[in-house]
Amino acid sequence: MERPRAAGPTRADGLTGSGYTRGLHDVGDGLYAYLQPDGGWGWSNAGLIVDGESSLLVDTLFDLKLTGEMLDEMRRGVPQAGTIDTLVNTHANGDHTWGNQLVGGARIVASKQTAEEMMELPPSVLESLPELAPQMGPTGEFMLEIFGRFDFSGIELTPPTETFDGTFELRVGDKDVQLLEVGPAHTRGDTLVFVPDDRVLFSGDILFHGGHPIVWAGPISNWIGACDRILEMDVDVIVPGHGPLADKEAIRDLRSYFEYIEAEARKRFEAGMSALEAARDIALDDYASWGDPERVVVNVDAVYRELSKSTEPGNPIELFGQMAQLAKGEAEPL
Repeated sequence: MERPRAAGPTRADGLTGSGYTRGLHDVGDGLYAYLQPDGGWGWSNAGLIVDGESSLLVDTLFDLKLTGEMLDEMRRGVPQAGTIDTLVNTHANGDHTWGNQLVGGARIVASKQTAEEMMELPPSVLESLPELAPQMGPTGEFMLEIFGRFDFSGIELTPPTETFDGTFELRVGDKDVQLLEVGPAHTRGDTLVFVPDDRVLFSGDILFHGGHPIVWAGPISNWIGACDRILEMDVDVIVPGHGPLADKEAIRDLRSYFEYIEAEARKRFEAGMSALEAARDIALDDYASWGDPERVVVNVDAVYRELSKSTEPGNPIELFGQMAQLAKGEAEPL
């Protein structure tokens, strides 16, 4: 499905002045957001920070075509983006890292956990999805539906050249840039990219704005802690990992969502319901406008694993199967 394009860097006056359109958006003083509506599965955002002749890219995109188009648009609109000096990957998921090879010669920085997790899923797995999906039944159909629009050919995993634990300080020209590790939450090594003098935060997938988050790693309490950390920061504009530009109100909404899911899942865990039964049973009225509601089953599963004191991560294929059932309204197990 073709996504609408912005002609060049669009000035984002406030949070809604430019609308939510595909392309490069100027958020002020050498900071840019690259947005990809509709923000659903795989349609991630990236960021650009420039000062003087220096440049830093926050994340790449899901495939080489999308990443190449983004880099071309950045080069046309921002001269300093001709050569990217530093790339920061906010976490390991392919929709934020699988275009890394196109940023040749850049210093690539990520948390140590992100670097390790990045190597665990080769792009060839999703490249072979059209052949594998028929053998996987409804689970394969669902995965092909959400990932089949991307081109995973030719991708070479390009890991970080430099890693850190906790916090890390960078300079882009005269700008201070702070990397703050807040995982495990969405993934094992989630990192915030904060530009304090401009009060702008690139949140990675700690914020899905307008869509349900997905707790691949957890626990949820860590994600709530990450929300609290952001709420304590002096931030005006947040560039989310998915969705339109945001402010702290979106973080407050996300925190409330997790508190609600955790409380409702706990009641159903104690009543002996399965995670899938609980996900079907939990009313999402306050979040009816959020996209990808099937992800709630993964979030409920994360609560269940925490309550049962399980140290084993969720099985992605099983979780995709449960999401497929929820998305299609299936009443019976696959």
